[in-house]
Amino acid sequence: MTRDSAKHKVRIIGGRWKRTPVPVPDLQGLRPTPDRVRETLFNWLGHDLSGRVCLDLFAGTGALGLEAASRGADSVLLVESDRLAARSISQVIEKLGAQQVRLLIGDALVILGRLRAAGDRFDLVFLDPPFGRKLLARVLPMLSAILSPGARIYVESESPLHTADIDTLLGPGWQLLRAEQAGQVFYHLLGEAQPEKGEP
Repeated sequence: MTRDSAKHKVRIIGGRWKRTPVPVPDLQGLRPTPDRVRETLFNWLGHDLSGRVCLDLFAGTGALGLEAASRGADSVLLVESDRLAARSISQVIEKLGAQQVRLLIGDALVILGRLRAAGDRFDLVFLDPPFGRKLLARVLPMLSAILSPGARIYVESESPLHTADIDTLLGPGWQLLRAEQAGQVFYHLLGEAQPEKGEP
């Protein structure tokens, strides 16, 4: 959907930058994660993200990554391919003085390949890709090389993810921890499967 940047903003809803507005540029297809969805997500994750290293691979407005930084994440990497959106994110980062937030401009898949080659590791990955391009099927299989033990993956999609999808895209060591729907958007929290009691 098209957004009017002069009329539409979202806000950081928790942490040190609570209530800070985040502009939504007028870009076709940009879907900022609504406040109530982010509130649910960070209820799932816990409100204090101290020590976490985070990656927001399709940053859009940057709201997810900035929310994580506001809640104490040690480091947040935002990736955005659209230069207008990236400029808007950069202005918010500068306004906040958010030194723990870094922005890379470029194709998410290319940058993901570079992160894998560099040996970077993340505790929390946000995936909210443009719908209709089957990007999750390309990105999820690439993530295992950049995830720290105990990592979590947040996914927004136009259809629900099921156990079979997760097994196919991430492997049998992963499971769906939480899932909800908001309008036409399905959102999910994925984590490594825990062994049953009595298993090694």
